[in-house]
This record gives sequence, C-alpha cells and structure tokens, in this order.
Amino acid sequence: MADSKTTATACDRLVELVVPPAEPVDAHGDWTAAETTIGTRLPSDYKRLVETYGWGEFCDFLYLRTPFGTSKHNGIEWQSARLTGSPERDRDRYPHPLHPAPGGLLVWGTTMDADRLCWLTSGSPDDWPVVVWSSEGWYETHPMRAAAFIEGWAGGHVNSRLLMDAEPDLVPWFNAFRPRIHRCLRLSEGPTDHPERLRRLREALAPTTDRGSWRSASDETGQDHFATVDTDWLLTYDASRPHQIRIGFPPEDSEQVRQCLFAAAQLMGCEVLQITTAAGRFLPTWDTATDEDE
Repeated sequence: MADSKTTATACDRLVELVVPPAEPVDAHGDWTAAETTIGTRLPSDYKRLVETYGWGEFCDFLYLRTPFGTSKHNGIEWQSARLTGSPERDRDRYPHPLHPAPGGLLVWGTTMDADRLCWLTSGSPDDWPVVVWSSEGWYETHPMRAAAFIEGWAGGHVNSRLLMDAEPDLVPWFNAFRPRIHRCLRLSEGPTDHPERLRRLREALAPTTDRGSWRSASDETGQDHFATVDTDWLLTYDASRPHQIRIGFPPEDSEQVRQCLFAAAQLMGCEVLQITTAAGRFLPTWDTATDEDE
C-alpha cells in the first residue's frame, strides 16, 4: 500500500488531470466530529480530495461524497439500514459485512449506474483499498486509495470490469453539485449550417471544454455537450429542428448568462424563438422563476 508521499502524488496527479472547482461544495467542516459520527478515522487522501473537489461528479459518472453539508444525497454511508439494497440479498457474491463490523465496507462514492465505491476498512485507514460494489451485487477490489483510484479511472489506466470507462478522447472534468438554474433557448435556423453555428456559439463563450457528443445515423439529430472553463456553465447544443441551446448555471450568473447567450445567438445568425425550462415549460421572460429553479 502507498505511503504518504505516494498519496500526495496521486492527489497532485488528479489535480493536474482534472481541474478542481473554484468554490467546492460541502468541502469543509469538522473532521473530528464526522469521524466520531462514523466511528472511525478517515484516510488522509480522502480528506484532501474532499477539501479540493467537494461534493460532485467526475465526468458525469463517478460521484464523490463528503461527510459535510445537509443534502440527503450526500454523505458517507454505512450500516445496511442506510443503504438502498442489502448485502443479504447478494450473500453469494458479497464477501464483506458493512461498517462498523470489523473489516466492513464504508461507502465514499457512487456512480451514475448506482454502483457504490467503498473502502475495505481493514487495518490503518491510509491502507484501505477501494472496493467497487456494483448495482447488480458484484464486487472487485483495487489495492489503491481513493485518490489514486479516481485519478486512474479518469486517466484511463485503472481497469474495472464493473464500471464503464471514462471517455478516452475527452479531457476529464469535475462538476460541483451546486444549485443551478436551467434554461433552453429555441432558435431559428439562420443562414449557416449546424457545424458553423456550433463553432460560433463556442467562440462566443470561449474558453470552453468538450463533454462529449452524439449524432443519429441520419445525422439529422444529435447533441454537443461542453462547458465554459471560467464560469462553470454546462451547455448542450441540440441539432434538432428547431435547434436549441440548453444551459445550467449558478443563479448568481443569470444576467451574465442571458447577455452572453443572446449575443451568441446573434453571432450564429439566429433569432431566439422561445425560452423554456429544461423540461420544456414556456417562460415569458428569461427571469421568470419556476419550481424547477428551486
């Protein structure tokens, strides 16, 4: 198992690979109180992960939990009563009990597919390996700490038969789980084709970073996902007809987002036909508040 120098290196490599948020969410609190509640000390690399990234997701797939904040969706999980599902159901495939049983599993993360990322709490906390406990009840053990596991998965050099791989052609990213407002601008076609409109949109919002894309077999529908580098806005440009820009952004950025998107639409040669929520509800104005904004 790695020593403290190796741990620091793994965290440093992750920071070089995946840019942390400027304002991490639920990243700071009383570690002593958290450890008292859980009933064990926590690994030092995990503490640095939490303080650097906070509560959020790597590459829209791997979710890092923290012991701080009040959200029911966050927190380290232990004891079968706190987990959805039960190891008893998967007795033949599940070889370990849950913490606080000696050597039990302690959940520090999850995935989009409802897999659990755990520590096998045997020995010193800084020696705990990572266990992937899949949503189907299968498991695999990785002899490394949490920071090294995330860095290896995001960098494409940790192999898992249970987790999907990170997108190999994209720079890995991290989204902080913060309150966001979601808006959709439906646009007129304009004089240019879709690739040129997309280029102009991203130029207007630059710098941006890719977050994946897809196209239908006929190339008539599709989506391009990207994010702004400096302002933490998450965007999708739909190639549908009418085509549309979807965006999620921190509430305090609302007026800046409105100005930037309307300017971008003009640069694309398009008119804004309609403003809606992410669910498609019509909004008479950009600033119309909805239940979806809460």
